[in-house]
Amino acid sequence: MKETLSDLIAAEDVLLFVNAAVTATGQREFRSSAGEQRLSLAFLHEYVRVNYRPVYAAALALDINDHNAATIVEQLLRTSDEAGGPAEKRAEGRLIAARLALLPPQRVYRLFRALRTAKVNNRRTRAIVREWLAGRADLGHDAVKYRADLKTVARHTHLPLPEAECGDFLFAPGRRVRYEHAFLDAHRRAHYEQGALYELPFTVAEGFAAKHGVPREVFLERIAPRMTRLERLRTERASDLTVMPLTRLALYVLSLPFGERVARRAELTAALRAAAGRVAGPYAGTWGRVVAVLDDSYSASGSAVKRRRPLAVALGCHFLLEALAAPGAYSAHWTSGATDPLLVRPWGPTPLGTRILDALEGPVAPERLVIVSDGWDNAPPGLAGEVLRVWRTRLDPERRTSAVHVNPVYDAAGFDVRRLAPSVPTAGIRDAEDLAALVEIAQFAEGRTGLAELRAYLDRRVELFLKGASR
Repeated sequence: MKETLSDLIAAEDVLLFVNAAVTATGQREFRSSAGEQRLSLAFLHEYVRVNYRPVYAAALALDINDHNAATIVEQLLRTSDEAGGPAEKRAEGRLIAARLALLPPQRVYRLFRALRTAKVNNRRTRAIVREWLAGRADLGHDAVKYRADLKTVARHTHLPLPEAECGDFLFAPGRRVRYEHAFLDAHRRAHYEQGALYELPFTVAEGFAAKHGVPREVFLERIAPRMTRLERLRTERASDLTVMPLTRLALYVLSLPFGERVARRAELTAALRAAAGRVAGPYAGTWGRVVAVLDDSYSASGSAVKRRRPLAVALGCHFLLEALAAPGAYSAHWTSGATDPLLVRPWGPTPLGTRILDALEGPVAPERLVIVSDGWDNAPPGLAGEVLRVWRTRLDPERRTSAVHVNPVYDAAGFDVRRLAPSVPTAGIRDAEDLAALVEIAQFAEGRTGLAELRAYLDRRVELFLKGASR
């Protein structure tokens, strides 16, 4: 079936939103403030929800970030009356439940607080909250760790808690002299018994440790077995790099002084390659000859709230592309001219055009060209776009080389991630781990694919997402 102009425009609108939902978090970026980011993102959410509601809900099945997933859920629940009918509401409900199961609990409780502030308390919302609470592995743990949030949710939705002890703990703490649940009783005893605080989750125990005057070093030593991997990382106790996710590991490496990176070169390189290998999985070595252009210019330093994140994404992509490429068939070109990925730092201009020329030179053309950059080509401005245009139209019109640009920075003014050239698809990226999936969806961004094919792709992703959630 021939696509109409309106279908092509609709496809572009949807892809624009997906790029934003993958990349933007409403936080300050290198070139835009937090306010500009939030305003731009709010407009996109409302525009796509109003005009393409089924697609808006289907985005929950994609690799979008937690901030935008929670926003989509909130918007769908706040505007239930806009849904097309019972079938559409059921489809939305399944997607919402499946996505909430994947979100961190603190993010879900924050979402429920937002619904309370907006005075959203319809039957659909209460059913979703009840289902999510029933699916929690240990509600007693939540009653201790997220006490105020759980209390607010239960009061707002008028839902009886599935565990009576939790209800007493939250609303009538003096009713019981002891609790059968270990966390609840440890919390009771921790008020007067110092040893009980080491039976509690780290964030709760931290407050009791301060109350009892426990030295920080002693507390961290004794509470270490109860700390999560992220908590150990935040308290600078991350000694096991072999289990750290790729992008977080890249951020950790970039936070180290150059001297320590050099001294620990073998350990850090092995950890990065192991993390990349876990992400590549069965696709390791299947991408053939790969060449990458990676942005380590000054703008890759990010912002105060996202320090070095664009550079960390580029570093993670470097090791992932090395794993995906055929053995010995990968080369990288950093914009600064750096040759040692472990010692990259954000500095200097962004000569993307020059580095793309370097990447495409050689007797054998690569099978894949991957560019990781915020898209601000400024040395000289516009050269990258012109190089890619000439290369695609004159030198490689048969598209023997697959090219894609992944951008880790949302451009608030443009309502999208910044692009380099119409002939090369661009996808937003937040974590290096999502690279392979984003390269797949980037094929729809070349302007030759309309809404029908994109909807079919989204339907397949929704089916796989819900099938995985039901296991």
